[in-house]
Amino acid sequence: IGIPFSFTLLGILMAHELGHYLTCRYYGIAASYPYFIPFPNIIGTLGAFIRIRSPIVNRKALFDVGISGPIVGFLFALPALAIAVAYSKIIPGSQFDGAIILGNPPLLVMLARYFHPDAAVSDILLHPVGRAAWVGLFATALNLLPVGQLDGGHIVYSLAGRKHRYISWAFSLLLILLGTMYWGGWISLAILLFFLGMRHPALLDPSQELEASRKWLAIVALAIFLLCFTPAPFLARL
Repeated sequence: IGIPFSFTLLGILMAHELGHYLTCRYYGIAASYPYFIPFPNIIGTLGAFIRIRSPIVNRKALFDVGISGPIVGFLFALPALAIAVAYSKIIPGSQFDGAIILGNPPLLVMLARYFHPDAAVSDILLHPVGRAAWVGLFATALNLLPVGQLDGGHIVYSLAGRKHRYISWAFSLLLILLGTMYWGGWISLAILLFFLGMRHPALLDPSQELEASRKWLAIVALAIFLLCFTPAPFLARL
């Protein structure tokens, strides 16, 4: 169980960060290789990251660096989740057997209804590869939040410029609201983002406007976010 979960999750996280890294290399931006952060939680990690060591010149480069990771990571997580759902067992009430109940993002619900139209989503005992893909979707949703210096924040800054700060504050308040209604972790995340910095580093040449093709790609990123996001990702059983 542990090996397929671990290798799938590491593959998705690596794909995400390599998307950023290779885009940085394309634009001549100095960046480190991906770092993984081990941590003794239920998934064994806090994710991965690269360190960008030189300024980003313009909006086009910032947009491409920001969006490349989530898209590549999603393209790796999608087939993993689809295959896992297709081969998962149907056991009534299996989703409620563990100490922690995982929420169902819209993409998982859609795949479950496609492969198992007669079964409830809560009756699907998801394969370990699917659990790793679930974590990949959760990480993608977190990164696409349009806040601060997250990937979603990079995308918003490249589109909206100085309005980025207002959007960041608005979504931070929304996270606090979600934390009071669904999962307290959103409040912790909002506080963490506040201390890590809501401001975005300025571009060397902010005057360049994005072409229509990248604005359409931003809509694709929004669709990926909506497919991956769930207001209550974790629920502990009492």
